[in-house]
Amino acid sequence: MGIEIERKFLLRGDGWRDAATRSERIAQGYLVSAQALRDGYARSSVRVRRSGERAWLNIKSAQLGIERAEFEYPVPLADAEQMLATLCDGVLEKIRHYVTVEGTLFEVDEFFGDNAGLVVAEVELDAPDEAFPRPSWLGREVSHLPRYYNVNLIDHPYAHWSEDERNAVEPLSC
Repeated sequence: MGIEIERKFLLRGDGWRDAATRSERIAQGYLVSAQALRDGYARSSVRVRRSGERAWLNIKSAQLGIERAEFEYPVPLADAEQMLATLCDGVLEKIRHYVTVEGTLFEVDEFFGDNAGLVVAEVELDAPDEAFPRPSWLGREVSHLPRYYNVNLIDHPYAHWSEDERNAVEPLSC
């Protein structure tokens, strides 16, 4: 079983842009809805993702926090396109920028569509308490806020958030 340890942050500015070594456009949708997860009908999120000529399924345990079980499997691009078009409630689009700081990779996601204006950085770690660099552009941590999970951004996009949701540091229902 794979374990993902990931922390997510808002950004304080665009200082990361000059350090990006590559970027890729990603489209993803969920085969299990955010509502099913919230209502306890599902024990995992199941995502189909396409980037360029690659596609894969990703399964993550449905739990809050920075540590979750994760499995990932490549799928044929045509299958992914079909799943995105017919089996998902919506498709989230973003550009992922890869930024390395002091040997640590940050993935900066810049969202489009109804999530335009939202930019977050994620860092994957080997241990929950692992130290990592804190560049000046790294802002408030939102790892514990479910509204920032991609599955919830499809169901309740950033464009529909209230000011309280955009500024709150405590979990609000999605």
